[in-house]
Amino acid sequence: MSELRFNVADVAGVRLAVSPVNETVMSMWALASPVHHAVHLPWIDRARVTLRRPEVAARVRPLVELARPRCWLPDFLTPAARPNVEMAEQLEQIAATPPVVVVQDLLATTPRRPLGTFGRALLADPGGLLPQLVDAVRVWYDEAIAPDWSRMQALLDADVTYRAAQLAENGAGRFFEQLHPSLRWLGDRVVSDDPFERDFDLRGRGLALNPTVFSGRRVLWNLLEDSLPVGAYPVRAVGTLWEATAPPPGDPLARVIGPGRAVLLHRLDTAATTTDLARLTGMSAGNVSQHLAALHAAGLVDRSRQGRYVLYRNTEAAAVLLRASRGG
Repeated sequence: MSELRFNVADVAGVRLAVSPVNETVMSMWALASPVHHAVHLPWIDRARVTLRRPEVAARVRPLVELARPRCWLPDFLTPAARPNVEMAEQLEQIAATPPVVVVQDLLATTPRRPLGTFGRALLADPGGLLPQLVDAVRVWYDEAIAPDWSRMQALLDADVTYRAAQLAENGAGRFFEQLHPSLRWLGDRVVSDDPFERDFDLRGRGLALNPTVFSGRRVLWNLLEDSLPVGAYPVRAVGTLWEATAPPPGDPLARVIGPGRAVLLHRLDTAATTTDLARLTGMSAGNVSQHLAALHAAGLVDRSRQGRYVLYRNTEAAAVLLRASRGG
């Protein structure tokens, strides 16, 4: 069991963001253990072909080793993300990690599983070999993640929007209990039902929370209390990640209201923004806006403002149409 102790500043400092580095690093778990990540089989099949290319395999090997299944990741390799952070910025952050921090973060992983060949070499020469690890992360992102990043980012951004609305509406206690079934809010702390046995005082630094498609079933926390506090939690609706964006062949709803509007209704079982829907469907933002306006006028879509976001979601009337078209 892990416990994270909050003060008032920590509660105010809870923030959500998408981390491209997290997805790149944690994707190695899915690649190495597809039976535990069956939802990602379409991506795993493509990624395995990519990794078999000798020029990719050689450069990615340091990341493959450090991100082995059932091993802990060093904190410096999964830095806390800020909103709208780019991959290049996170890679620069990793590259700037002081050698002493690289060493202490690597040593923190060893109780779970001993370091491999590259890990031991990095421990002995962190300044000299860290650029090789950064290059491995960059290459894997470019080759295996970037081609599908818009799809992943759309799902992750939609989750951040949804969670931010929950935090604003319900407060921190209810927010954490809705974030994941393993979490409980006990007045001044979050208790996480996990096997990691950590006890952290956030000390006014707040908590960065990153949704991730590859984390599996648990919420994952940084290993060391001195690291900037960060948690990675499973994204909502990950089962939809690799679905085709078009309605199923012969979809009767598409024949009635048109394929574009049918696509949106199939996606709006959960709330999403215009930007989210454009990324998910491949339609332009303008086209999505026109369809949403028509669906809203027909009473099939509700909209609400959450901060700077406008969220759209199906009405009960739309749900009835969808159930009928899906044979329910």
